[in-house]
Amino acid sequence: MPYEWIDPKGADTPQVELHLWPYRSLLRKDFVLFIGGTCLIVSLPLLVLLGSPVLWALLPFFAIAVGGVWYAINHSYRSGEILEELRIWPDRMTLDHMHPRRGHKFWEGNPYWVQLKIDPKHERVTNYITLKGADREVELGAFLSEDERAVLFTELQDKLRMVQNASMD
Repeated sequence: MPYEWIDPKGADTPQVELHLWPYRSLLRKDFVLFIGGTCLIVSLPLLVLLGSPVLWALLPFFAIAVGGVWYAINHSYRSGEILEELRIWPDRMTLDHMHPRRGHKFWEGNPYWVQLKIDPKHERVTNYITLKGADREVELGAFLSEDERAVLFTELQDKLRMVQNASMD
C-alpha cells in the first residue's frame, strides 16, 4: 500500500504518524529500460527503410512518439511526488500536504474534536476521506485507490480512537 504507519520514538514525538504517497508502478531505475525498449520496438520497422529517403520522412514521427512517452512518464513521476504526513499527539493533530507544483498546505486540529468521515458516494472520489476540525475540512489520501482509502479509514479510525482514549486516561 502506498502509505506507511511510522512508529515514532522520542519524548516530543507524536503517538501516531502516517505517511501517504501516490502509487507508482514504474520505478525510476526501470525508466531507462522502458525508454530503451520503446526505442527498439519503434525502430524495428525503420530497419527495412535504411538507405531509403522514406526513412528521413518517418524519423520525426519516431522522435515524437518516443518524446511523448518520455514526457508522459516524466509527468507521472512529478505528480507522484505528493506526500501527506499525518501526526497525532494527545492534544493536537496535524496534516502536512506537500505538492511539487502547488506548494505546501498545513492543517491542525484537536484529535478529541476532529471528525473523521468517509463518503462512499462522493461525486469526484469514491470513499472520500476527510478530517474536520478547527472549522476546516481537509481531504486525506485522495490519490489512493478506493479500496486503499476504505482500509485506511478503518485503520485511522482505530488509531484516532486509541489516542482519544489515551488522552482521557
